[in-house]
Amino acid sequence: MINYFYLLFLFSVFVSSISQIILKKSADRKHDTRLKEYLNPHVIGAYSFFILSTVLTTLAYRGVPLSLGPVLESTGYVYVAILSVLVLKEKMTRKKLLGNILIIIGILVCALL
Repeated sequence: MINYFYLLFLFSVFVSSISQIILKKSADRKHDTRLKEYLNPHVIGAYSFFILSTVLTTLAYRGVPLSLGPVLESTGYVYVAILSVLVLKEKMTRKKLLGNILIIIGILVCALL
């Protein structure tokens, strides 16, 4: 049986990763003033996603042991790497790929023990 709390937790980490990508895209743009740099739709939307992610994570902890939270949270590195390639057009280097493979192996080891 699938524990939907785990899926909710992974989704919340994905939402957080999306918000990081949105903030990066906003930071790469030129803004007329300091105020517009911090109070623009991209930044406000990204922080809204962060709030949503926090709420989802809190709900997910109803069914996810606290000891597995940091393990599942580390999937964010994998999400950000993939989103960076797809959205930001960054290159996936061998080091990044190896690092992400090690993260996935670590997650699987922790999940299976």
